[in-house]
Amino acid sequence: MALARYIWIWVALLVLTAITVTTAGLNIGRIAIVVVLAIAAGKSTLVLLYFMHLATEKRVLLKILVPIAITVLAIFIGLTYTDVLTR
Repeated sequence: MALARYIWIWVALLVLTAITVTTAGLNIGRIAIVVVLAIAAGKSTLVLLYFMHLATEKRVLLKILVPIAITVLAIFIGLTYTDVLTR
């Protein structure tokens, strides 16, 4: 039963990757980056929940992990925009 779940998650990741590649190839303007980032967030959520087994972890661990992950992401995005603005 668990193997079937992993296979379905893997298929979902492949489909989302195909959608990402297709979206990147389309000329839909600035909305493409929003769509691609949303798909990437969905794929990373699937990987975190199922392949890293966070779906079965205690809620206390998630309450600690989520703010740390958001803070690190904010730092990365902030540093990236700082670099872009100084060019």
